[in-house]
Amino acid sequence: MSAQRPTQAGASRSGSSPAEVRRDLERVLRQVDDERTARVAWARLSEPEDPVVAQLVAGGGALGALHGLDPEGELARRLHPRLAELDLSSEPRILEALSARVVVPGDDEWPTGVEDLRPPLCLWVRGPADLPAVGERSVALVGARAATGYGLHMARELGAGLAERGFAVVSGAAYGIDAAAHEGALVARGVTVAVLAGGIDRAYPAGHAGLLDRIARDGAVVSEVPPGSAPTRWRFLSRNRLIATLARGTVVVEAGLRSGSGNTARHAREARRVVGAVPGPVTSAASAGCHVLIRDGAELVTDVGEVVELAGRVGELAPVKRGAVDPADLLDPVHRRALEALPHRGALGVDALAARAGLSAAQALAALGVLELEGLCQRQRGGWRKAPTTAPE
Repeated sequence: MSAQRPTQAGASRSGSSPAEVRRDLERVLRQVDDERTARVAWARLSEPEDPVVAQLVAGGGALGALHGLDPEGELARRLHPRLAELDLSSEPRILEALSARVVVPGDDEWPTGVEDLRPPLCLWVRGPADLPAVGERSVALVGARAATGYGLHMARELGAGLAERGFAVVSGAAYGIDAAAHEGALVARGVTVAVLAGGIDRAYPAGHAGLLDRIARDGAVVSEVPPGSAPTRWRFLSRNRLIATLARGTVVVEAGLRSGSGNTARHAREARRVVGAVPGPVTSAASAGCHVLIRDGAELVTDVGEVVELAGRVGELAPVKRGAVDPADLLDPVHRRALEALPHRGALGVDALAARAGLSAAQALAALGVLELEGLCQRQRGGWRKAPTTAPE
């Protein structure tokens, strides 16, 4: 459901006089009486990660920064097109229509992890998921939109496996890897969080409107830009830092060299989060970005157990992967040499075995005794041979 009001885009205005800016600023200030509303105002007036606004809000709070805005200053003139359009009186109706809420720093629901990297002014949230709990046990699964069948399979498997182990899955609801990761978590009846580059009322891509509704039933749809805001390239890049900081770790499932998921991985490293990448065929351009990440220090992960070990609690270790144990591997060198000299068919006497293996007769006889006890050789008329269970060379 879309909130029908002009926001963020603003009117095209140029050459605003200080008197016009002052008039519109005073009108907005009459609608702002607390920190929460002031943060909403700033979020509607500015773009994510605006360094000037961030410095003002960090220095004196959102309410103080708004009251201290100089109508004749450069910032006020820059923001005036949006300031002239801003009407905060409709915010409660918009939230009610969307069954959504605004979360600000200091709220019990504020995910403090997002403060590790250029924190948002506030978050619009649709869905019941507890964001601080998500931050305690979660993994961001990201990757390319133009994913291969291999990448989609891995994203679904990882999403489902993480959900089954009590992890929330965080992603960006895009086509390809993002959608597959969300779907995997949903199939496993887990919690998944979609972080959007536009408003929470604007499904992007439009074909994922149903997916976002499903995510919002038990998880959350989150954005730092207000309802009504369109997704833009720069908002996607800013959005990626929220994906990285909402989760405990980020795993790139499949990505080319220019995939936006590499940007998310860089944000995760900047915020001191763990980063993993799933390898693919070395001939696959779709996995080239993952291979670069691994060369640059990302953890190579191949299954959900390894992802849990990467991002989970201390002691949540992945099963050690080993090939089948060959009893011959445990033999000392002399006994192994004797075993390797024995035939699979026919038989060798002690002297013939000693000559073939380069051992003394006593060594060959002692080795045959050990090999027989281990079930690796058997006596036949005329000599000895490998046991039938011993794999042929």
